[in-house]
Amino acid sequence: MELIERKVTKIGNSIGITLPSEVLTQAGLSQGDDVQIEVKDGKIILKKKEHLQLPDGVDAEFMDILKDVIKEHDKAFKGLVDR
Repeated sequence: MELIERKVTKIGNSIGITLPSEVLTQAGLSQGDDVQIEVKDGKIILKKKEHLQLPDGVDAEFMDILKDVIKEHDKAFKGLVDR
């Protein structure tokens, strides 16, 4: 993909960056989609948030907590794989 330059600009009461429609199409994004934003090594990583259908009785808040615990202890979990 070619390099695209954009300006950080004021959008209403917020600051933002607009994205060309071809970038959104390639990323599988459309208006109203949720995204996850991560800053890593000075770079902004933008990912479409995938929505999972949770089984009955499994709370979305529980899944968020579980995800945080897994992320926090990722190195230990990966170490268990090698045993």
